[in-house]
Amino acid sequence: MAANGLRIMAESAPSLSDSLHCVPMSLSLETLPQLPALDALDELQRALAGRGTAVLSAPPGSGKTTVLPLALMDAPWLQGQKILLLEPRRVAARAAARRMAALLGEKPGQRVGYQVRGERQVGANTRIEVVTEGLLTRRLQADPELPGVGLLIFDEFHERSLDVDLALALALQARETLRPDLRLLVMSATLDAEALVQLVAADGLIEAHGQQFPVSSQQLGGGGPREIVASALRGVNQALARSDGDVLVFLPGAPEIHRLAGELERAGCAAQLHPLYGALSAAEQDAALRPAARGQRKLILATNLAQTSLTVEGVTAVVDSGYERQAVFDLGAAANRLDTVRISRAAATQRAGRAGRLAPGIALQMWSPEQVMAAHDTPEILRADLSRFALELAAWGSAPEQLGLLNQPPPANWQLAQQALSQLNAVDADGRITPLGRNMLKLPMHPRLARMVLQAQARGLGQTAAWLAAALGVPAASRETDLAALLQVARRDRHGPIAREAGLILKRLAAADDWQPQALGGLVATAFPERVARLRAGSTNSYHCADGGEALLPAGMRAHSEWLAIAHWQASEPRQIRNAAVVARSELEAVLGEQLQARRRAFLDPDNGLIRAEQGRFLGAVAFSSRSEAATDEEAAPLLLAHIRKRGLAALGWTAEARQLQARVQSLRRWRPATALPDFSDAYLLETLETWLQPYLAGIRKLGDLAAVALEPALRAQLSHAQSRELDSLAPARLRVPSGSNLLLEYQADGGPPVLAVRLQEMLGCAQTPTVAGGEQPVSLHLLSPARRPIQVTSDLAGFWIGSYADVRKEMRGRYPKHQWPERPADAPPTLRSGRKSR
Repeated sequence: MAANGLRIMAESAPSLSDSLHCVPMSLSLETLPQLPALDALDELQRALAGRGTAVLSAPPGSGKTTVLPLALMDAPWLQGQKILLLEPRRVAARAAARRMAALLGEKPGQRVGYQVRGERQVGANTRIEVVTEGLLTRRLQADPELPGVGLLIFDEFHERSLDVDLALALALQARETLRPDLRLLVMSATLDAEALVQLVAADGLIEAHGQQFPVSSQQLGGGGPREIVASALRGVNQALARSDGDVLVFLPGAPEIHRLAGELERAGCAAQLHPLYGALSAAEQDAALRPAARGQRKLILATNLAQTSLTVEGVTAVVDSGYERQAVFDLGAAANRLDTVRISRAAATQRAGRAGRLAPGIALQMWSPEQVMAAHDTPEILRADLSRFALELAAWGSAPEQLGLLNQPPPANWQLAQQALSQLNAVDADGRITPLGRNMLKLPMHPRLARMVLQAQARGLGQTAAWLAAALGVPAASRETDLAALLQVARRDRHGPIAREAGLILKRLAAADDWQPQALGGLVATAFPERVARLRAGSTNSYHCADGGEALLPAGMRAHSEWLAIAHWQASEPRQIRNAAVVARSELEAVLGEQLQARRRAFLDPDNGLIRAEQGRFLGAVAFSSRSEAATDEEAAPLLLAHIRKRGLAALGWTAEARQLQARVQSLRRWRPATALPDFSDAYLLETLETWLQPYLAGIRKLGDLAAVALEPALRAQLSHAQSRELDSLAPARLRVPSGSNLLLEYQADGGPPVLAVRLQEMLGCAQTPTVAGGEQPVSLHLLSPARRPIQVTSDLAGFWIGSYADVRKEMRGRYPKHQWPERPADAPPTLRSGRKSR
């Protein structure tokens, strides 16, 4: 193995705290057999020197993140160019850079540096630069040739964020078209090796073994999402009792972290409590990673931020809630929602491994052994909002299918993303990025927020928009619904996550204008015009939204404004408003005037079921100003049909005659397919309402009047004259029986035998069962007593006469002595009235 001239101070990597102050001794990498990733160094060197691409599978603890880049730093094929190491999170990027710098006896910014959003430690002599994935995308968009970069290392690729999928795809295309000498190394602990090897055109999978101490895992059972904190508290108490080191607790998000911290403080927990999640400051995150003071224990309450890339010093026990927070795109709401979901088995393995990085440990998993878990996490490209991803591709000039992606985006999500960019004027009619779109891309935020900020800056509202974008971009920043109140509190906390995010945005804008909270509603409306909402008449908490849906204020809240600009809502039915700002009609006119359309529309009033029309100006489905008018038949019909489709055919007034006509047609279609009768099934009738029902809805303006629609004539009109005659001949509505009565048949929708309910005396003298369908389908005879009570069901009348009739006769003669019960019923005359008792 090549030593590459690297010198370090000991046989193992120093701790994060010690490494910042050490002076290296002269020991080469060859003295470090306990770093298994180095065993793959020769194979990696050959692959990168040859084909130029490699895929490495190495578990946590193998040294792949911090030692391999150092070992590759002086490779001849680099020709003095630098290595870019991509990490999925800022805290991991900083920690990796500091660890590598310490191994060189340096501080970050010398041969090893890092750059994350808002922080840069890179110098003229930097050979290894650790960056987050989004920053690589920015560099590729600015200059696809990546001058001065010889190797890209994608670490923890298995997390499959949109940023890493995009960065790898762009790098692959840049390598193919502009930089054939650019080397790519993809590393992960768990990945779909075969697909990835094929994607990057590597020679094959290179594997390295991990350095993992034994971890004893135990499933303790747990509840659903509502019991996360309670079960985690139970796990923490056991972990503190069963281990001597620090404890790492995995929770879905900041709300659960703070609730558990509160429970532990109230219980008098003596351990030091350290939260660890993305919205914390760098100092707070670093504090969670530092070893505890001598003689004290530490409890790190973390999201999946601590799942990979980081070695959290001193941890010998892991408590895993088994849940994580995932962004999932809701097609109905056209926005991401945050779901609390079960982690995958791969994630559970990685979390448990955190307890065995430095010593033997235990992992207490808060689920039952029978819990079903997915094998791997769902890639973000398959579940999240694709608006930013689509804007990046528009700037790059490629469609998804033209790029090297392990998964193509779902068509519905992709189409909605493109529609959103078009509405924001970020792309033109051909999908090409506009100048506005390029400016939006310079701001590291959702395209909606980027457009809002740029427009606000032009109007002298840059500072207000920056604070608003920060509040909307920090997940779960507050439970406060009113954005004005939320930001009033956030602006007082200058060290809080919203203030830090706002500061980063303001650095880019250099906005010198004043804070103007009265403009918040208009700013939200520019970012989310389809979520502008007007209070429904007579309601105190229900708003009608421009997208046509409904949104409710949280329970207990009453509306104080006719108009709201909604930024976030909980995707449910109906939707629950999470963050909104009051907006005046005049402000909407000013910021969305070009989107107001003069038109006429018909609508269904949900309060009284009436269909009305109004003429005026509209923002989407919401009337901005209008006057009420009578709806025409053409306007009312689509609303009526939509209501019927939503409620089903039960919304109509079905008579027995109409249902029997439907059943007769469906039965004859089954018995004699050659008749080619139209399909009268419920499913097909719902699908074709416009064809058979709409002509009979003339004049109806109220849902309650649908019950009066004559359905039998509407259905009969779908039959030609010949089909109608054939139906009446082969599947008659009535059947004449021996007594002369013309009785109704009851047909079955599933094509079963039609039922003929008839008094037994009226069938006397009939030797065979009556039939329909030209003699092919016997009816099901429901023979009745003189009091019209069932006494026998048969489809074989001849068999009944010579069989069980004798028992029926014996019982019925005593009960109905005035009626005929002949000994030879097949030869006896039928009768409609009582007669002399037969012998």
